[in-house]
Amino acid sequence: MSTNLRTDAKGRYNRHDAKHRFYVKKDSEFPPEANRYHLHIALACPWACGVLAALHLKGLEDVISYSIVHPTWQKTSTDPEDSHFGWVYKNPNDDPLSNALGHGSFKCDDALIVDKFTNVKSVRQLYNECGDDKGPYTTPTLYDKKTKQIVCNESTEILKMLNFEFQDFAKNKELNLYPEELVDELKELNDAVIYPKINNGVYRCGFAKSQEAYNEAVSELFDALDQIEERLGESRYLGGDKFTYLDLRLFMTLVRFDPVYITYFKTNQARLVDYPNLLGFVRDVYSMEEVKKTINMDHIKVHYFSSHPSLNTYGIVPIYNGPDLEVPHGRDQLQKKRKVEEK
Repeated sequence: MSTNLRTDAKGRYNRHDAKHRFYVKKDSEFPPEANRYHLHIALACPWACGVLAALHLKGLEDVISYSIVHPTWQKTSTDPEDSHFGWVYKNPNDDPLSNALGHGSFKCDDALIVDKFTNVKSVRQLYNECGDDKGPYTTPTLYDKKTKQIVCNESTEILKMLNFEFQDFAKNKELNLYPEELVDELKELNDAVIYPKINNGVYRCGFAKSQEAYNEAVSELFDALDQIEERLGESRYLGGDKFTYLDLRLFMTLVRFDPVYITYFKTNQARLVDYPNLLGFVRDVYSMEEVKKTINMDHIKVHYFSSHPSLNTYGIVPIYNGPDLEVPHGRDQLQKKRKVEEK
């Protein structure tokens, strides 16, 4: 998630491209090794949260360390002329933080984990110490503790590394989030629908600076949700019966939809609870313990409602946490039904 919000002449939100794009691979500058790499994670960020979930799903949490930032952006420089606000590290039980205008009181809870390897106070400081003074200073960030370099800050590429390059260390070697027979189909679905219209679509709605830009984004978002609702009425996951990286990325947006996006990003044409298949899908994925442990609704809500004062001056956090995700999802019955029909 970027601290710099770029819009074009028509008010359309344009996301920055990730610029740290090295790759962990055998016989490369960054070979896969245990206890060499560290992830900087914001639990509020869907991209970072997806990477952390993949880390747990593959059973790599004892191989790659990670730290967790506070959800409320803070000033990252002591220079009074420097107006940058971004992710900062705090210890559990530190004094509560306020938003950029001094409003609100957002606790430092037990989910926070400081970076004990670099001892940086912010994600920006990490980037600066690695020679990047321009940013954006985003999470997730994969850092090499040996060479003291940022390896990658593109979540899709980090997901691939976790899936393929650390197999020698993974506890769950059988899990493949990129099944070969689905790679082309899922890439096409991601490139045409999931990423531009849903994952990034909610941001295009929320950060639009014109009615035209908002109308365009919200129309594309709900057309895409209708399409995926229909697709998930026929199969348990996006690619059929196998859970993949694309299911994980879709889930991370949808789990935030009702608690945050319908209010904060004005995506209120319909709610997640109005889509029975999407809701069942979210409950299904949430039932995976490795995914559930990464969902911190306090961090999610506090970040969005406290970190952009231009959208929420006083940092008021709405009470609604979204639908009950513990309700049995019943999606496994859909999978069984499909297998019977195929016979």
